[in-house]
Amino acid sequence: MTTVSTSAAPATPMINRDRIVDWLGIAPFMIFAAMFLIIPTLYLVAGAFLTPEGDLTLKNIADLFTPSILSAYWISIKVSVASALGGALIGFFLAWAVVLGGLPNWVRSGLLTFSGVASNFAGVPLAFAFLATLGRTGLVTVLMRDWFGFNLYSTGFNLLSFFGLTLTYMYFQIPLMVLILTPALDGMKKEWKEAALILGATNGQYWRMVAFPILWPSLMGTTLLLFANAFGAIATAYALTGSSLNIVPILLYAQIRGDVLHNANLGYALALGMIVITGLSNLVYILLRMRAERWQK
Repeated sequence: MTTVSTSAAPATPMINRDRIVDWLGIAPFMIFAAMFLIIPTLYLVAGAFLTPEGDLTLKNIADLFTPSILSAYWISIKVSVASALGGALIGFFLAWAVVLGGLPNWVRSGLLTFSGVASNFAGVPLAFAFLATLGRTGLVTVLMRDWFGFNLYSTGFNLLSFFGLTLTYMYFQIPLMVLILTPALDGMKKEWKEAALILGATNGQYWRMVAFPILWPSLMGTTLLLFANAFGAIATAYALTGSSLNIVPILLYAQIRGDVLHNANLGYALALGMIVITGLSNLVYILLRMRAERWQK
């Protein structure tokens, strides 16, 4: 009786070519994010805790609480809050009108198309558009003065001010609110309202007790996203107001160009403060967004 011995060949790991292709597909994005986002952010964070000689210090963080820098942060926060609240309020009613208001479909498609364009229309072109429209010699200002005898600037309005910058920011804040909130309103099921009405609730009670509690995470999260969007904006503010309005992005821009703070590492700390504020806003937005998505499943 003979026994046949079979020698097991060593198992060779199979290379998943599809997985390699997938990783190669996202490799350019990962390299781009590392070079222009992750590494510069780490460099700023490290520089905020160093002296120009390279020693560890907390003086740069403490210097953020000087009156001039605190004032810049406070003005930036006020502009961001005002534009975020205004954009959220108007954007909500626009989104509600096209989703639940019974308007024709062409109105919805037109508004969403415009919102997609307007939400990305910022910087120097947006500042020029507002100056050409509501500046001292802008088209609307001149027409109101010559045709209706109303001088807009005699009322105290000034486009190169806190209110003017907030109004300009709302041009891209409102469309962004519409784009983000429309899917949340689309996720509102008709059965919820029908059930509430069958149980004897009025339309106002349905919105107060059912709809708004469901939409609240989306509303709050999107408002925080609008806040972060405005807080980090620089091109529009600088092109519109120059250095007349002391907000953090303009102060940081001046620091990068000419070391106006006379301490490069203090500039890193200034940037770190912006990163912390916008990062917290985006983190809370993500958490609220995850909670809101539970109702849409």
